[in-house]
Amino acid sequence: MTPSFISVHRGTAPLVVSLPHTGTDIPDEIAGDLVSEWIARKDCDWWIEKLYDFAAGLGASVVRTSISRTAIDVNRDPSGVSLYPGQATTELCPTTTFDGEPLYRPGKGPDVATRKAAYFEPYHAALSAEIEHARATHGTIVLYDCHSIRSVIPRLFEGTLPHFNIGTNSGASCAPELQAEIEVICDATDLNRVSNGRFKGGYITRHYGQPERGVHAVQMELACRAYMAEPLGPVDAANWPTQYDPAFAAPCRAALIRILEACIAFARSQGARS
Repeated sequence: MTPSFISVHRGTAPLVVSLPHTGTDIPDEIAGDLVSEWIARKDCDWWIEKLYDFAAGLGASVVRTSISRTAIDVNRDPSGVSLYPGQATTELCPTTTFDGEPLYRPGKGPDVATRKAAYFEPYHAALSAEIEHARATHGTIVLYDCHSIRSVIPRLFEGTLPHFNIGTNSGASCAPELQAEIEVICDATDLNRVSNGRFKGGYITRHYGQPERGVHAVQMELACRAYMAEPLGPVDAANWPTQYDPAFAAPCRAALIRILEACIAFARSQGARS
């Protein structure tokens, strides 16, 4: 039985949309060990569920967890292996923010095994079920993993992040023609784009993206300034997060609609050939 912190909308299109980092819920048994709940929510993918709220209307299946990534990051390898060896990153159960601030009070820390069973495994059970249902129905599907991150985080990357960061595990998680279609849509906007740059796709993209099985996976990491009024540089409780403004988000959202439509069209074209 799917737990209440996971929401699943089953659609009719060959597209599964994953929302793994939009949650802000912090279980009581974790909250008391934290330095600050604001710090614990600082790295949330703010308002991404609002930005993509059109996805269900396109027929996509949508899977989301309301649990904060501070409790457990469902887009990290459950074995604990780093997705970006040699580069700064956060763990399966993060102990610091992206900026390197400690999340826990001295002497406190995460019980990784307990959290994995409670929050990681149910999310992936739900996501796997939707992927397999869509694949059984359509033959070929696209898994689209939605993310965002602040544009300037010196600990993680130099300079200012491009607006659109497409990750396909360096081309291994989806067909090159799908990646190319998404790139064309991004490049037609006034926003800039990189493919397989600092962010090549997390565990979800790398684990489920198996084009030979008919599952083409793409991660879209948006720089927050692409869709919200983001203060560049250090943030605090007084200025972060800024509120979601549909008018500000409209240009980015229009491109994302075209991208998801392209994903559906691609999957249908591949299914027709099989």
